[in-house]
Amino acid sequence: MMPGNSKNFKDVYLVSDLMASDLQKLIDSSEQLSNEHCQYFLFQLLRGLKYLHSVGILHRELKPGNLLVNANCDLKICDFGLARTNDTEQSMTEYVVTRWYRAPELLLSCDKYDTSIDVWSVGCIFAELLGRKPIFPGLPGLDQPRVFVNVLGTICEDDLEFIDKPRNLEYIKSLGNTPGVPFSSMYPEAHPLAIDLLQKMLVFDPSKRFSVTEALEHPYMSALYDPSAGPPAQVPINLGILENLNKKKIRVMMWREMLECQPEALKM
Repeated sequence: MMPGNSKNFKDVYLVSDLMASDLQKLIDSSEQLSNEHCQYFLFQLLRGLKYLHSVGILHRELKPGNLLVNANCDLKICDFGLARTNDTEQSMTEYVVTRWYRAPELLLSCDKYDTSIDVWSVGCIFAELLGRKPIFPGLPGLDQPRVFVNVLGTICEDDLEFIDKPRNLEYIKSLGNTPGVPFSSMYPEAHPLAIDLLQKMLVFDPSKRFSVTEALEHPYMSALYDPSAGPPAQVPINLGILENLNKKKIRVMMWREMLECQPEALKM
């Protein structure tokens, strides 16, 4: 929606597709979700993340409430307020992601993390689609890693090397031995390939966790994923904010951005 002129406009309106609901409301409803529903929602989420990750953008706040849906089962990722790029100069250890969907490396205050944190969140969301309830509902504090271990089983020594805080490492080691709970018993009606993909996304060690592309290439996605479709982003993304912009500069920059979409407005 273009303003009347380029010199003194004060308001900017962004019009987006109307999405009737979000995935959290759908999960909490009595609506039946088939394997095809779960598969299609997961596919769209992974495809959107593949585009973001292709330029190093981490969403960092993926949860069912941030995934908009409509009656056609279209899904859109929203709420990029905590999104960052891998090379950002801002602190990467600030509070991110609702606790139940937060990756182990975040909960254990690791200084470095990457796009694999989003994959963990996707795994949690996928599990919630399959079971209609959160897979890792924990209490505040360090209770959340305990919930991970109760479900995934005792974490082997090799899978703890990414933890760079000695105190947190000792805490995980102190949780004792537990066999965990097989995903197949948690979700007995789920497709076997869905269980296999879930196991590869919810891996405690981020270096061994599936990437978004690997998840899309998994056999569970074969009916929907076309490697030649949905190419990666071609233009580098910079989320840095310049603090010395006045109103005039902001207006000029926004006008140029609008002209990218509607060059005919140059005549205005």
